Amino acid sequence: MEKQSDNRTLIANVLILIGLLAMLLMAALPLLNINLEWMRWAFATGALLVLAGRIAGVYQGPSLRIKRLHRILISSGILYCASALMMFISRGTNDWIGFLLAGLVVQIYATWMIDHENKKTEK
Repeated sequence: MEKQSDNRTLIANVLILIGLLAMLLMAALPLLNINLEWMRWAFATGALLVLAGRIAGVYQGPSLRIKRLHRILISSGILYCASALMMFISRGTNDWIGFLLAGLVVQIYATWMIDHENKKTEK
């Protein structure tokens, strides 16, 4: 049982890493005035990978606060998907950056708090 949980966590973390790297690259290219049609699709794929990884990597531990923080991380994946959707809806504008930054702030907060809670429980 524990081995299956470790494999699931590993797969979820790999999905999140690949998705975030794809999103980072595709978000940086428009800042360099490189706008290609397939970049929107690559960004959307990265956002979906992050969301799938967040959903698959559900926390199974005893701490209710950490469980809540992991659910907040799922909302960051939803914000990334909304950012990808805005890339398709409002072409030629930078409205998608707002959702991307909102997801980033939520992710930074939740990740920092999860680390803080884990350190607190280790003491």
